[in-house]
Amino acid sequence: MAGQNARLNVVPTVTMLGVMKARLVDATRGHALLKKKSDALTVQFRALLKKIVTAKESMGDMMKTSSFALTEVKYVAGKNVKHVVLENVKEATLKTSFLTLDEAIKTTNRRVNALENVVKPKIENTISYIKGELDELEREDFFRLKKIQGYKRREVERQAANAKAFAEEMVLEGISMQRGISINAARSLLVGGGGEKDADIIF
Repeated sequence: MAGQNARLNVVPTVTMLGVMKARLVDATRGHALLKKKSDALTVQFRALLKKIVTAKESMGDMMKTSSFALTEVKYVAGKNVKHVVLENVKEATLKTSFLTLDEAIKTTNRRVNALENVVKPKIENTISYIKGELDELEREDFFRLKKIQGYKRREVERQAANAKAFAEEMVLEGISMQRGISINAARSLLVGGGGEKDADIIF
């Protein structure tokens, strides 16, 4: 019997998943066909067994007749013995067919059991392994994408803050140039509101 974790050694890709699914379909079809073949061979086997039993019964009856004829040493006994030999040949042919059919049934049943208990479970385990690995890769890609998006968002915010700081710096520089004051004094004007003297500055 195959173990629970027995699987084929494959690379977990979408292509390999398709290949494994196709192999599972083929194995299922093969299993069904071999099962039908086994059933048909079993039916033939039983019919042949009935013929063998009938031949043995008729052989027993003919042996009784032939042995009595031989004990009486009649000329007719030769003909009766000849029929017994023909019956023996028929019975031997039936037995040979019986043994051949029996071997075919055993071989077919071994193949059915191998497909059912080894091949199909291995393929199914391989498919579930590939699906699990592909899901894990998808989760990793999603996490990586979210991390990159977060980094890009923070970078855009940082650049926006730098641009805003630069714009404020330019405004302060413009005010300091207009009024002839230092940049720190211009900054205090913007932050403090500018007082009564700066009523004309509008922002």
